[in-house]
Amino acid sequence: MTTWTAFTTAPDRARAEALGAAVEELRPAPVGVGVSEIEDGSERWEVGGYFDARPDDLGLTLLAAAYGAAPFAVSRLPARDWVAHVRRELSPVHAGRFVVHGAHDPEAAPAPLIGLKIEAAMAFGTGHHATTQGCLMALQAHARRAPRPRLAADIGCGTGVLAMAAAKLWKAQALASDIDPVATATARANLAVNGVAPLVRVVTAPGFHHPALRARPFDLICANILARPLKRLAGDMMARLRPGGALVLSGILTRQAPGVEAVYRAHGFRRAALLRIGEWTTLTLTRPA
Repeated sequence: MTTWTAFTTAPDRARAEALGAAVEELRPAPVGVGVSEIEDGSERWEVGGYFDARPDDLGLTLLAAAYGAAPFAVSRLPARDWVAHVRRELSPVHAGRFVVHGAHDPEAAPAPLIGLKIEAAMAFGTGHHATTQGCLMALQAHARRAPRPRLAADIGCGTGVLAMAAAKLWKAQALASDIDPVATATARANLAVNGVAPLVRVVTAPGFHHPALRARPFDLICANILARPLKRLAGDMMARLRPGGALVLSGILTRQAPGVEAVYRAHGFRRAALLRIGEWTTLTLTRPA
């Protein structure tokens, strides 16, 4: 099936979110709309729509003008089986003892390596990105210096890879959450394929806004998202992490890492480790006992 995309940038979050909501009302209707911050320090936001028929060019032009956004760039993508394509391109990724691989590579993680099987799907976190690799290596390093966590959380779980890693590494109970229902559905499927579904509960919620995430404190929290939302979550992280517990944070450009760490230090956290892979940084922080 042919897919059409329409992308623009808006000057701030409020107008971007309002524009995204307006795009959803267009006819033909989009099959999906995304709104996200551009992490380049400009404080601009991107709005994107996906359509299975050519979108209304005039309608997009009027909406962009109404919300102070740049003109939409409309593109036609040729019909392609993207899941099959990703499966062909999804080579195994090694991150310490962890090996992230597709179902088409069943022999990719012989013992004593820990295999994390990820199916191609519409959710972030195949293991190929440096932020995911950094988190997996940080979890392995944390296992060498800290007691086994009884309860872990993966905030912004994407495919659920970090929740799976905690479950397999420690046999720990875990909660995985994401604001995107496609991501949480994907995570549930991956947990089942990896045989750890009984250990991990998946919920759809932003941040910690779900009763299950506020029921009792966590020993370990992972969050591979972006620098700005990580800063906003610092207070919630302190409230939901038990004394002596640890955070593994990524999705942080190296130039952003000092600012993120400063916010968490102000809330009482201390740095336990820092790992850089390319232009990305993963922080491991602890809450003093």
